[in-house]
Amino acid sequence: MAWNTNLRWRLPLACLLLQVALVVLFGVFVRYSPEADAHWIEDKRARNISSDLDNEFYYRYPSFQDVHVMIFVGFGFLMTFLQRYGYSSVGFNFLLAAFGIQWALLMQGWFHSYHDGYIFVGVENLINADFCVGSVCVAFGALLGKVSPIQLLIMTLFQVTLFSVNEFILLNLLKVKDAGGSMTIHTFGAYFGLTVTWILYRPNLYRTKERQSAVYHSDLFAMIGTLFLWMYWPSFNSAVSNHGDAQHRAAINTYCSLAACVLTTVALSSALHQKGKLDMVHIQNATLAGGVAVGTAAEMMLTPYGSLIVGFICGIVSTLGFVYLMPFLESRLRIQDTCGIHNLHGIPGLIGGIVGAVTAAGASVRTYGQEGLAHAFDFEPGDANWSPSLQGSFQAAGIFVSLAMALVGGTIVGLILKLPIWGQPADENCFDDTIYWEVPEEEKSEVSHPEDPTLKPTEP
Repeated sequence: MAWNTNLRWRLPLACLLLQVALVVLFGVFVRYSPEADAHWIEDKRARNISSDLDNEFYYRYPSFQDVHVMIFVGFGFLMTFLQRYGYSSVGFNFLLAAFGIQWALLMQGWFHSYHDGYIFVGVENLINADFCVGSVCVAFGALLGKVSPIQLLIMTLFQVTLFSVNEFILLNLLKVKDAGGSMTIHTFGAYFGLTVTWILYRPNLYRTKERQSAVYHSDLFAMIGTLFLWMYWPSFNSAVSNHGDAQHRAAINTYCSLAACVLTTVALSSALHQKGKLDMVHIQNATLAGGVAVGTAAEMMLTPYGSLIVGFICGIVSTLGFVYLMPFLESRLRIQDTCGIHNLHGIPGLIGGIVGAVTAAGASVRTYGQEGLAHAFDFEPGDANWSPSLQGSFQAAGIFVSLAMALVGGTIVGLILKLPIWGQPADENCFDDTIYWEVPEEEKSEVSHPEDPTLKPTEP
């Protein structure tokens, strides 16, 4: 039972039960928002709106498209670097994201859009659901190759729930500003995933060392994911910002940070190689760290040169993490991080939270203007209870709340996923598509080890 990977009944049952439950919950709770409802014509007249172009759809949908592509194409293809795990990387990412966005619409809806007994869904809800699933995709990166699709569905169910609670605490109770999700998406997702993979530690994973590496074409496919993420990250960080200057500023800050990050990543990657060669792992991942780290402060007055500095630092830190920290975490702390999410999302997410706290604490009327300051941080002009230092303190508190939620939640979910009933592969069969997929005969170049229910893991 422990190593039985035949999912013929378990996977269909899990998918169908979850989808039927979602259909029922949507039928009971979910309705169109006023701007998506057929009564929009009457509502438009009552609100003295002259054109359909003033509908929120036309402001938000371009950003939604970009974010949607990042979740399903960007993250999916970024994880195809494993030479024998391409089907699972893209396919399982597709599965967990499709389930996750439905559950996120409900969970986030109950927290943010619940009125008169219903959740009212519009295009901004779709963007926020994608953000939530982005956090799950981050955590998936740490577990890639070592879990079954049923485990991923269970993890998604719990992580989306915890994400929504954490997001509500930060955004609604602490009034934290986190436009690009450095804390809510990246820090939470990374340390949640790292905690789960620590609980699910596999002592015999060294037996699959060869399959954990890339080949030429798999790295090339992963680079496609990198480029999609890199190009659309300005949309990601600005998607739900206020219309006008905030959204404009968030895109500029992200654009600058990403650009600077590429140069420092290339510089460090070459400098750390004995022969000055570039490592494709660094180029695929560390070049994106600037987008992660500028997320919290994206819509603040970080300034373009400040964004360049953030990207400059993150390219260095992320590349050093891949070279030195990742091996240390595996050998000393037993954290088997397949994709290196700690270096791309974890540390840059923490840096982003710190940058956001410092930038908020340094906000002033001179920099923002009186009305601009109130608009940027959502307080009433002249409110004596608000100050930049207080906002900075709440921003810093958001980092610790996200970490606490990730570590505690990851521990609980990891223990649940450790139960031997989810069809997980044996250590020697990890990172292999043939366990869960029907693959072309010519790709079956390596025969999988038979599942042995009596197999006892031993230390190398």
